[in-house]
Amino acid sequence: MFSKDQLEYTQLPLPDRQHLDDAEMLTRAQAYRDMMGKRHTVRDYTTQPVAREVIEACVAAAGTAPSGANHQPWHFVAIRDPDIKKQIRDAAEEEERKFYAGGASDEWIKALEPIGTNAHKPHLEDAPWLIVVFAQRYGMFDDGTRYKNYYVPESVGIATGMLLTALHMAGLATLTHTPNPMKFLGDLLDRPDSEKATMIITVGHPAENATIPAVAKIKKPLAEILTLR
Repeated sequence: MFSKDQLEYTQLPLPDRQHLDDAEMLTRAQAYRDMMGKRHTVRDYTTQPVAREVIEACVAAAGTAPSGANHQPWHFVAIRDPDIKKQIRDAAEEEERKFYAGGASDEWIKALEPIGTNAHKPHLEDAPWLIVVFAQRYGMFDDGTRYKNYYVPESVGIATGMLLTALHMAGLATLTHTPNPMKFLGDLLDRPDSEKATMIITVGHPAENATIPAVAKIKKPLAEILTLR
């Protein structure tokens, strides 16, 4: 992506400037808050297809996220191939069985009880798409030499959040899944050693009988997450 002969500072006038009054800003902020309040983590999906173009548009939105030194240290692998999805499910469930059979602490298992999760992950095959998020430990100049990436976890976390938001705005349900370890994903998806899988995002339409855990609707009040000085 980067060329060594392009590493210099050049200024551009700020594009896409918005001019909103206080009332318009508040209206937009409240509408966005209300829309995101309807986002739910879903574990039950239909097999209804989702157009590739929708996934591409959402990933493109995620790619606009800010990042350390603008290195954009992320890569997204979108999967709809049934055979690959089955391989991911088989490998993920194997790791999850180890997790629930003693790989996790009692405290961790107890914390998960209100969520109702277990080692059974049919959504990894049922949903039309899986998106695997990779973090790039380092990048490559056009001449093949390495360069360091900065604030990789923070940058990838922001981009992932924007991806989840874009998918929700497109009317889709999602589920974030982090089997541990996840090295099998890099091997299965033929990603380079510079990349580390951070998350699997299940994407699709919720099943008619889809449910969510009641505890998921309990959110901290604004007074607990905001301090004004």
